[in-house]
Amino acid sequence: MINLEKTWAVLLENPMAGAALIGVLLILFLLLHLRKIKLDTRLITQIGMVLALATLIKVFRIYHLPQGGSITLGSMVPILLMAVTYGPEIGFLTGFLFGVITLVLDPYVLHPVQVLFDYPLPFMALGLAGYFRRRVLVGTAVAIAGRFVCHFISGVAFFGSYAPKGMSPALYSLVVNGIFLGVEGVICLVIMGLLPLGQLKFFLTRKPVNAE
Repeated sequence: MINLEKTWAVLLENPMAGAALIGVLLILFLLLHLRKIKLDTRLITQIGMVLALATLIKVFRIYHLPQGGSITLGSMVPILLMAVTYGPEIGFLTGFLFGVITLVLDPYVLHPVQVLFDYPLPFMALGLAGYFRRRVLVGTAVAIAGRFVCHFISGVAFFGSYAPKGMSPALYSLVVNGIFLGVEGVICLVIMGLLPLGQLKFFLTRKPVNAE
């Protein structure tokens, strides 16, 4: 029988092991959801266009952190838009692909598990907005909070050595990730609040009229 108290103590003493375990569980959860996706040519095209737009916005970032991460003018918005239009599964897939693109364009690699928590998982978390399709701003906040949790875990497990003397890895990760994602999150909330989401959803989901 598993001793939960002992297991928890071991994970606290070894954050890397804890991060690996959480990462595996999240990947299994997401794989189960991704199996529900049915792609057609039109949806694949839209995902490609959204990824191109998000990448373009991310390239022209406002600020870049020394250990990775950046503040942009809403690079998460296209991913969030796909999630609230088509649901969480499409949001997860689009976020995963964007995370891979971000890894290729702006890599900061310390460990395979760290890569998992700083690239595919946090952007996949943006798909959580799809669970709140009628409360878009709430969904946006939840999605960004999900991304923050992933970066926070990475910061504690892998970037604790960068913390100033006397500051715990958890506090350091909270401050660094909280500041850059807080600013980025506010920008995305403002943009999502201003966008004509009804019209955009109609445009994305309308069926093409067949030529006579």
